[in-house]
Amino acid sequence: MSQPVISHNPEQNRYEAHLDGDLAGFAEYMLSDQMITFTHTEVDPSFEGKGVGSALVRGALDDVRAQGGRRVLPICPFVKSWMAKHPEYQDLGYRSN
Repeated sequence: MSQPVISHNPEQNRYEAHLDGDLAGFAEYMLSDQMITFTHTEVDPSFEGKGVGSALVRGALDDVRAQGGRRVLPICPFVKSWMAKHPEYQDLGYRSN
């Protein structure tokens, strides 16, 4: 089995993970000028345990970093937990002043 391919689908306000051509999961978000709020992440049960969720969050956060200008507010428990386990992404986290 190949690695998940992560893509941004701005029309549906989500990042998607495709595995062998099939939609394996997605991470939904809401945007504001300063922030991207990840609200929900879902992996199709037939793809669970294959690293799809982790690849999806990593790909989404890498894209947010590359775009620049926004902080991440992880309301989704999966994204929040993933960021807590990966200190190299904690600089993207939103902090109120």
